[in-house]
Amino acid sequence: MVTRRRKRTVQALPDHLHRAEAWNGLRPGDAVEIEGPALRGATWSFRAYVRNEQNGAESVEVLGGRPGDHRVRSFLPGQVFPAGARRSGKPSLAEAPQLPLG
Repeated sequence: MVTRRRKRTVQALPDHLHRAEAWNGLRPGDAVEIEGPALRGATWSFRAYVRNEQNGAESVEVLGGRPGDHRVRSFLPGQVFPAGARRSGKPSLAEAPQLPLG
């Protein structure tokens, strides 16, 4: 039996939400680690940074999950670390951006 999915229409973001595909040295697809409730064996990559201009809320969208998953999740900026940083005790990307050298 083949299951068919309907195409979803993509809605534009409301004017008060600003989405950026680069944040603190990250570009889409860059590997990141997440602090907090972790899924065993999960891997994550950066997708976008979102800021709500109405209330100042910030979030970081990541893509991934357990092996075989392709989920989009949002986390607070302080929960997002460069790959390998949590094991070495380095600060989050919100505290220490990984900006390229000029």
